[in-house]
Amino acid sequence: MKILLSVDIEGVAGVYHTEQVRAGNGEYERARLLMTDEANAAIAGAFDAGATEVFVNDSHGSFRNMPPDRLDPRARAIQGKPRYLSMMSGVDLGVDGVCLIGHHSRGQGYGILAHTINSFAFSRIFLNGQELGEAGIYGALAGEYGVPVIMASGDDVFIDENKDLFPKTTFVETKKAGGAICGVSLSPEQSCQAIREGVRIAVGAAHQTPVFALNGPITVEIETQSTRLADLFCQWPTLSRIGGNRISFEAPKVEHAVRMINSLSAMSTMLR
Repeated sequence: MKILLSVDIEGVAGVYHTEQVRAGNGEYERARLLMTDEANAAIAGAFDAGATEVFVNDSHGSFRNMPPDRLDPRARAIQGKPRYLSMMSGVDLGVDGVCLIGHHSRGQGYGILAHTINSFAFSRIFLNGQELGEAGIYGALAGEYGVPVIMASGDDVFIDENKDLFPKTTFVETKKAGGAICGVSLSPEQSCQAIREGVRIAVGAAHQTPVFALNGPITVEIETQSTRLADLFCQWPTLSRIGGNRISFEAPKVEHAVRMINSLSAMSTMLR
């Protein structure tokens, strides 16, 4: 039994504000350790349930947030960017299930630090007409590899948005959103205990959890955060402008859609 953990930071207990998720300040330095603690709890839960291998995908920002020497040495870390499968790197290593740790709700949602992939570039993203956040987009990418999302943790809004996509998934609520940068959180210790138990249960039922899949070809529509971003993205000839700040493109499958979306995200840095 091989398990992949995709670990983000915005859904971690005790994390509320942008200063906590951006490198270069003291609050981030503390938050990245809280992120690492929740990853370690998930690793422990996977091994408790009999996992033979655990891969930990650092899935926030630069993809190099968790200090490797602070991670459970039984696991193997996937860090650094760019990488083709991004937040789902490791799903191609023959894993049996994916756990989303510390994830968040989609852009324009009500959750704490809600966004989709790049808060500067993208407002909303739709695949085949269905609005999805990161969990849905990368869950569909896992589905192309035949791998189910077996467990996910984050705030209550994140769970409400995704429970219909993943009806058999074990969800762990780490906090309740009170707005974009406020809420009521479990203590880090309580959150880690809940995550460890949630992963243990989920790994035990991994083979009974269905995959979430989207059939190709994939029509991607993106609502950008500004018209100037749509101007920039449509320099790419395969993209179409369907509104002032809305663009569209076709991809043969989810993996190609993800790679194109992340290329657009990288392009957006020239306008920051």
